[in-house]
Amino acid sequence: MHFRWNRWNEEHIGKHGIEPAEAEEVVLGARHPYPFVQQEEKYLVWGPTENGRLLQIIFVIDEDGSIFVIHARPLTEMEKRRYRRRKR
Repeated sequence: MHFRWNRWNEEHIGKHGIEPAEAEEVVLGARHPYPFVQQEEKYLVWGPTENGRLLQIIFVIDEDGSIFVIHARPLTEMEKRRYRRRKR
């Protein structure tokens, strides 16, 4: 899978303390039931980074098949509990 990064999406996720490599880890490590298909052909993934941070990543797939991350943030405490329950 190829990820497309530019100044806009790197700065956007950086506002939430997320590095591009972390977003890639979560997307590449997605396990059922992720990714969820969202409106307007957006995809949502919850998952861990290699360091164990639980993140939410939202991305679109470009016409050339590359992944363009449009949002990333840490999961809230409530979301973390839901994620852990779902994983069992």
